[in-house]
Amino acid sequence: MNEWTSYQLQDFIPFTADVYFRLLERMGENFWPLHLLTFAMGATTIVLALKHRTRIACLLPAPLWAFVAIAFFFQRYAELNWAGGYVGYAFIAQAVLLMLMALTGRGMDKAPRATNPPVIIGIAITLFGLILMPLLMPLMAPLSGGSWYQAEVFGIHADPTAVTTLGLVLIMLRGFALWIAVIIPALWLVVSGLTLQVLDSTGAAVLFAVLVIALVGLIWKSVRPER
Repeated sequence: MNEWTSYQLQDFIPFTADVYFRLLERMGENFWPLHLLTFAMGATTIVLALKHRTRIACLLPAPLWAFVAIAFFFQRYAELNWAGGYVGYAFIAQAVLLMLMALTGRGMDKAPRATNPPVIIGIAITLFGLILMPLLMPLMAPLSGGSWYQAEVFGIHADPTAVTTLGLVLIMLRGFALWIAVIIPALWLVVSGLTLQVLDSTGAAVLFAVLVIALVGLIWKSVRPER
């Protein structure tokens, strides 16, 4: 018991900030211009969600979660951290969950979008993950040179994929389906936020802020009566 209490959070992060952010940059280098396709898929998804084409909107992010699982976690992150493979399986599980929800139509929110405050929160989170994160996060990484490959992009990197999906499910889902759909994205943001905190990146505060805002929207939508 005393041995476990002697460990600190940084003991579970077996890489430096430079190594981690270089890994993120290599993802951008290796898969450009796939960024354009994933951005288009994200933009299409939010439009479909706002137009109540919810089942298709729920389906579109699923292959991107599977792609991040394989290309980022299994093939790259697992080389730095033994836990990367387990996180990859969690991302695969999220992809399967989104597909099942799209196929069954369970938990889809049919309420008006524009007058629904939790949905407005979801839209804000989605746009942040899809548009602002690729612009802001490189400024918080300990890399220089201003390379566009440092930008973390929805469908390519884990953090913006989780953030954008959190926003999307707040728009599209309600009830038990909503709570299930947020578990894996939220848990990854906790893990990533703690990792960035150990690496002295201000990106940790950004991820934790997104989590708090998403939790507000989640609780608000859960207690809000059906219309």
